[in-house]
Amino acid sequence: MALFTTLPNDGVHVGLVKYLAPLRAGSGRYRAWWGAGLLLNAGALLVGFGVLVIAPTSLIGVFQPTLAWGLLFALGITLLTGHAFLVSVLLAAGRLRQYVVLTVLLSGLGVGAVAGVLVLGGSSQTALLAYLVAQGLTLVPTLGLAYRAGLLPRLSGRFSWPAVRGVSRFLLMAVSVLLFGKSVDFAMREVLIQQLGLAQTDLWQAVAKLSDNYTMVFSAIMGSVYYPRLAALTAQPLQRRALVRAVLSLLAPVVLVGFVLLWLLRGWLLPLLFNQHFAAAAPLLAPQLVGDWAKFLTWALLFLLTVRAQVGRYVLVQAASAVLYALLLIWLVPRYGTMGAPLAHAARYWVLLPSCLWYFRRDIL
Repeated sequence: MALFTTLPNDGVHVGLVKYLAPLRAGSGRYRAWWGAGLLLNAGALLVGFGVLVIAPTSLIGVFQPTLAWGLLFALGITLLTGHAFLVSVLLAAGRLRQYVVLTVLLSGLGVGAVAGVLVLGGSSQTALLAYLVAQGLTLVPTLGLAYRAGLLPRLSGRFSWPAVRGVSRFLLMAVSVLLFGKSVDFAMREVLIQQLGLAQTDLWQAVAKLSDNYTMVFSAIMGSVYYPRLAALTAQPLQRRALVRAVLSLLAPVVLVGFVLLWLLRGWLLPLLFNQHFAAAAPLLAPQLVGDWAKFLTWALLFLLTVRAQVGRYVLVQAASAVLYALLLIWLVPRYGTMGAPLAHAARYWVLLPSCLWYFRRDIL
């Protein structure tokens, strides 16, 4: 799901929020950007499904899919992408209440579908497919809310190619996330399994999964509140600078307090979320939290590259970050074993954070 939705979510929808946020719904420019987002989403889905047809074994072979399973998977991804597209339109219009309601509904439908399949004795493959399709069905209420808010403009059938080119630049950002983010994480896990074994890698994976969960909350808040506001202040540098300073000033202590609490509760939390075996992962949590604190502040600054559509610099940061991470892993994992993975993560972001603070100093001071 992450691989198939990265191009729309981290590319098209990010660009859409940037360009729609300052505009009045229904205006000519609004329709142009809206239509460009729709067209590029369709293109991203077609590319993804084309790769799926060419190399199904590499992507979904573990599920031993039938033709019907593959078609339902494609349908679920399409519905989920449509939901995310309209959610980005709602966010650009500042409809935070609707966003919260839809997010809760999305989570509830997914978990409910999995529970229903398992209670009825279905397989894990069926349960995962039900999770995807159920989340995709959130498109129906999202469509209704967007319509009631007047955010579904009439399209003439012609697309604005300047708008398409403008939003497509954000697809390059999404490709960099795919290549230097998600793909690196997948590859890293395979390497750790080969070098350290599955049991030790699972300890690291538990800490990484905990990190993913609170990072998801952070990303949702920043993407729904901070980024749309930042995009709306594109032409107001003084107000934008004040916003960035305020967010960093609030973020740093609040995240620090939250992470200290997580660390204090580590002996109870890891067995609760996984099982007693994963209590052994507790020592790995400290460097992971130290790295995540720096990561959150770094991401808050990198939103400035996104809102300015500075694609080349964004891709360069992603590539440099991935290379730095790989070098740190090569150096630290052989010396420290499993502990080397969170140490590499922490070192990576403690190099990036001061670099970003220096680069964006004029946007802060």
